[in-house]
Formats: sequence, structure tokens, C-alpha cells
Amino acid sequence: MRIRVRGTVRNRFRGALAIGLVLLAASCGSAQVPAEQHGHDDREHTEQGLRHASSVPHLSVDVVRALEHDPRAFTQGLEVAGGSLYESTGKHGESTVRALNPRDGRVLKQRRLPEKFFGEGLTVVGDRVWQLTWKAGVAFQRDRTSLDEIRRVHYDGQGWGLCHDGTKLVMSDGSSRLTFRDPNTFAATGGATVRLGGEPVTELNELECAGGHVWANLWGSDQILRVDPGSGRVTAVVDAAGLLPKGERAAAGVLNGIAAVDGEFLLTGKNWPRLYRVRFVPR
Repeated sequence: MRIRVRGTVRNRFRGALAIGLVLLAASCGSAQVPAEQHGHDDREHTEQGLRHASSVPHLSVDVVRALEHDPRAFTQGLEVAGGSLYESTGKHGESTVRALNPRDGRVLKQRRLPEKFFGEGLTVVGDRVWQLTWKAGVAFQRDRTSLDEIRRVHYDGQGWGLCHDGTKLVMSDGSSRLTFRDPNTFAATGGATVRLGGEPVTELNELECAGGHVWANLWGSDQILRVDPGSGRVTAVVDAAGLLPKGERAAAGVLNGIAAVDGEFLLTGKNWPRLYRVRFVPR
């Protein structure tokens, strides 16, 4: 595992390589996932299918800079649009949708979900924002400027991640299946099963559509998959282990949150005090 660090952030990440190696070694066996990742108990996570990862390119993260992030935010969805960073957060009674200043993480506008809803992934479509919920089977359509609710639509199954590729919505539900949806009606229009080495990869979490690919956080790990949405084939695996310093990692959850910006990406996690602007580079 290799993490490249630029400029003034170098000292902050001096221990990142050692931490990343420990985390990577742990992922080869069983690893405890922090509590309430999606509101349920701790459980072991095995990186299913990734034993075939040698068949695809491996990428590392090249850290450009670190930015502030609200450590109270249980991040479920992240996307940059029109100069603002949009974030969906989870947990019953604490779920929000918010617009942030991407340069300093400052909250510019925020709306809370009713207590019965557990917020999940989100994406921006023109002047609207779609926000998923976990088990309620409800997607909120919101005004992008005010973040006020416009309407609710219902879907079957769970909601995890969501992104927009300019033509269609791409949604994950915790399985190996990506569902395609109409960006106006939210109706299902098709889908693809994500496979690595011919085997399905489940627990696809937060999504980002960028450069003709779907980038998917793999729940409970420090890995991000690059997926061809047409075939569902995994075309690269990103190792993002070691981003958060050890002293801050103990109080934080797992990596979850990926947003494309100007050819780079913003990465964060649940209750992380940092956003990291990174490039994905060959390992």
C-alpha cells in the first residue's frame, strides 16, 4: 500500500504508511466493523470476491490536501455540484441533508429528516437533489437551492448509495446489484451485477459517477471499486487505507464518502474530522 502526500500535509500523514499496512493486513482475515455502520451491531466483514483483485489494476491515493469535516456527520452520501459539496448523513433522529463549502467544510444550509427516516446516499440532478433512506423505501426529491422537500417516491428494498451519470441514476442496495433509475421519476430502468474475477461483489455502498465509471465504496473496508456500469465488471481497486491518522481513527467510523471534483476526488468517512482531496494513481 502506498500513499503519496503533498506539501504541508506531509507531516500530518507521517504514520499513514504504517497504519495502512496494519489495516491492510487485518483485512485479509476477519476485521471488526465499527458499530452502527448502518444502524446494526458490530459484525465481521470479509472482503468477498476481492481475492481475485490481482486480475485488475490496483490504485493508491495521492493526497493533495486535507480539509475540515464535521466529526458529528455520519456520512452516507457525498457529491460536489455547482461549487457546493452536498452531504447526506444517517442515524434515526440525526439524519440530515446539507450543503457545505468544499474548501473548509463549513455547513451553508441544512435540513433534517423526520426521525423515522435513516438518511443514505444522495445525488444532484440539475436543480434537484435525490436522497435515499435505508429501510423505509422512500427517496426524497429536494430543491437544490433551499434543500426543501418537493416530493417523496417509493422503491423496493434498501437504499445505500446513489449517483447520476448525466443520463440515469445508479443506485446500490447492499447487494451486488446496481439498479438504474429514471432521474425524473425514479422508476427502475435496468441494472447490472457487479463482478470481480467472475464472482459477485456485495455490500457496495456510497457511489460516485465520474469519467464514465461508477466508483463504489466497499462497505466495512478501505477499498473503492471502479466499475464499468454497462457490464458490471470491476476494472480497478483503490486502496485508501491509512488516510486518517491513528489518533483520530479510534473515534471515527469506516471510510464512506466519495465525490469527484476537477479530475480529483474528495474522500471522507463516518464521523471523520477530515475530508481528503486525493488523486487515484497507479500503485
